[in-house]
Amino acid sequence: MTTREIQDEILRLKKEKEVCILAHAYQNHEILEVADYMGDSFTLSQQAAKTQEQTILMCGVRFMAETVKVLSPDKKVLLSSGEAGCPMAEQLSVEELKELKKQYPDYTVVAYINTTSELKTLCDVCVTSASAVSIVKKLENDKILFIPDCNLGAWVAEQIPEKTFKFVKGGCPTHLRMGKADVAKAKKAHPNAKLLVHPECAAAVTKNADYIGSTTGIMSYAKKSTDNEFIIGTENSIVSHLQYECPDKLFYPLSKDCVCHNMKLTTLVDVYNCLKGLAGEEIILPEEVSKGAKRCIDRMLELN
Repeated sequence: MTTREIQDEILRLKKEKEVCILAHAYQNHEILEVADYMGDSFTLSQQAAKTQEQTILMCGVRFMAETVKVLSPDKKVLLSSGEAGCPMAEQLSVEELKELKKQYPDYTVVAYINTTSELKTLCDVCVTSASAVSIVKKLENDKILFIPDCNLGAWVAEQIPEKTFKFVKGGCPTHLRMGKADVAKAKKAHPNAKLLVHPECAAAVTKNADYIGSTTGIMSYAKKSTDNEFIIGTENSIVSHLQYECPDKLFYPLSKDCVCHNMKLTTLVDVYNCLKGLAGEEIILPEEVSKGAKRCIDRMLELN
């Protein structure tokens, strides 16, 4: 079968079986073309809760599918590739977080959305890269334990100097592949290009950026900007997507190594086989985990 033929079969099957397909922005373009919604992880979860379909197929990684299930407990949630995890979400265990809370009992625990549902049950509030600064500013407590990404946490802390932050050693392995040398090399090769980066990047990268924001924030900035050249400091699929959406502009990867291997585990054929019932994994969460994680997410929605 050709790519087009597989896509046509996916479109037919999802309509026949009443399945809503969600695709994170880091998925390949041929998957985005058959998805009902594309975006950041939390936005997709919210959209899944609104859609009338009772079966949701997530093309992303495990914590994203778990968040969909938390917000839509009565819907059937499928992860297109059961092997697709997130190293950052799995860096901190429940036991380790319990010990941290004992060490810092008077700190409000802020969890990045890129965490497991089990971890969220122990946290006070969840944040996304787009909402983190706004939400942390609104917290009454001036002592913040931010997990798990110390790079995102440090970026948030810079903008809220009046608060005290504690971090754990963690972060996104994909974004950490980019460093100061990559910035110098890219800027030398493309001196007229604006540098757009994700706050999960190290400080050596973000301090040289023209714009720092979430994945969808980066895409929106590039599409609206009057500039014509951009260096993209996030997962390299975003370079490809922007090339499709803005063919009159030029986009360059900050590093050829900025590839999320877990995201790339999902293929178009995986989506096809998942719809046929031959692949994928249904996400099942214990009721206490689902309710605990939802409390953390609901607090985010209240503050945002």
